[in-house]
Amino acid sequence: MGVYDGLTNAQLQTQLQALQNAYFALNTGQQVVSVSYAQGDGSKSVTFRPADILRLQADIALIQTKLGISHGRRSIRFSMR
Repeated sequence: MGVYDGLTNAQLQTQLQALQNAYFALNTGQQVVSVSYAQGDGSKSVTFRPADILRLQADIALIQTKLGISHGRRSIRFSMR
């Protein structure tokens, strides 16, 4: 079971905003960012460091997928013909 399973859309939206804020803070030079939220079984806290930016991007994409938010463009693929 994933960490975001069982959350309502409103909780997912709140978590998405927190993760996006953390991503922005890391990209603007802050060293450590913590994100906390409450879930049915208690509160959770995650700390991100600059090296965790790929994990942060993956969590943002996961929540966006759960919320049905489009990622816009597909990745570009090249083919040799």
